[in-house]
Amino acid sequence: MTRKVAISDAVAVGGGLPFALIAGPCVIESESLCREIAQSVKATCEALGIAYVFKASFDKANRTSGAAFRGQGPVKGLEILAGIRQDFGMPVLTDVHEPDHCKLAAEYVDILQIPAFLSRQTDLLVAAGETGKAINVKKGQFMAPLDIVNAVKKIEATGNERILVCERGVSFGYNTLIVDFRSLPQMATATNCPVVFDATHSVQQPGGLGTASGGTREFVPHLARAAAAVGVDAFFLEVHPEPEKALSDAATMLPLASLAGLLETLQAIERAVKQ
Repeated sequence: MTRKVAISDAVAVGGGLPFALIAGPCVIESESLCREIAQSVKATCEALGIAYVFKASFDKANRTSGAAFRGQGPVKGLEILAGIRQDFGMPVLTDVHEPDHCKLAAEYVDILQIPAFLSRQTDLLVAAGETGKAINVKKGQFMAPLDIVNAVKKIEATGNERILVCERGVSFGYNTLIVDFRSLPQMATATNCPVVFDATHSVQQPGGLGTASGGTREFVPHLARAAAAVGVDAFFLEVHPEPEKALSDAATMLPLASLAGLLETLQAIERAVKQ
């Protein structure tokens, strides 16, 4: 059993609790879209009794092409996230890409997320840890499961132990990711941190479309079900009402309409495993 990490007064992850959900669009395309998704997912999670954290990136600094849409930027983007946090009464997560982003973003959100590409960046990890906020560290596509221990120690050195570790696949040749499900218990045992499984980025084909990443959305439910059977503390799912029209990660996001059915299946698997 991993340690329990408090995200907000009402939401905690780990410590033997039923899985939580981190879900939302890849990037803040617009305030109206974020609110539509937040309202829909909140209703689904309340009906199923699942703790929910809304996620969206105010800036995607690691897009394949320099011409790709990056988001609304820190000023407008963080204000949109703060509005969702306040109006819907839910904790919120966003990515940070630079040390200077951490203190600013911490004023608006509940979880700072370290992107997988940046999971070895010491200054970023330390700056995030120093905010005292919960931190979700995505394991780099280039890292073995036990390598995440070093990232966790960098954050813990700041006195912050509110850390989640996230599996999102590992590079397999060119433009392909695979998931080694042994990584989930390995990371849990090695760090004692709650383990998150990112089912949507795990089916990504990085740079697979030349100027954008491709993906195989149809395998998201398969990987999520496998993770539920192994056991995780939270699922990370990017969702969109019309994924094909999304401005980022269009090939991997889950259709919003299919979320409830998948969550019900994951709950059934979790109950069966715990019995």
